[in-house]
Amino acid sequence: MTSPYIRRLRPAFSTLGLLLLVSACGGAGGEEIGAVDTVFKFIGPDHKIVVDAYDDPKVAGVTCYVSRAKTGGLKGAFGLAEDKAEASIACRQTGVISFGDKPLDKQEEMFSERISLVFKRLRVVRMIDTKRNTLVYLTYSDRVIEGSPQNSVTAVPVPAGTVIPVK
Repeated sequence: MTSPYIRRLRPAFSTLGLLLLVSACGGAGGEEIGAVDTVFKFIGPDHKIVVDAYDDPKVAGVTCYVSRAKTGGLKGAFGLAEDKAEASIACRQTGVISFGDKPLDKQEEMFSERISLVFKRLRVVRMIDTKRNTLVYLTYSDRVIEGSPQNSVTAVPVPAGTVIPVK
């Protein structure tokens, strides 16, 4: 027989478990290159700017570096904070550029990462400029209710002898 006190706490434990599960999900698998602290917090991690590297999953030899603000404090420590919408991107050729067996879409999302508990995501979209034989990468954030006009763009020219396979 369960005590009345434990029965009253069950919904709270269920909610806490759901919040922890949601906060653990949704990473894009980027590799953190480094971070700098911007605001000291007495409790929890400091606010910081982080730089992550993301290899393009469909284009070998291209890596995108994304810098963004990461909220600290107690909310940041538990994954409950909403990070700022601003981000910067720089994509570079880091090896021999090659493409898989399948042609690329003219425009597609390369990766996305959660930057708030539920509603906001940081996204990187790859576009192909066939006229200039260039890969263009755009980063922006979106929300379920409204998007953000803040964005950043970068481009990686593909060597003249290599043709980008487009659908």
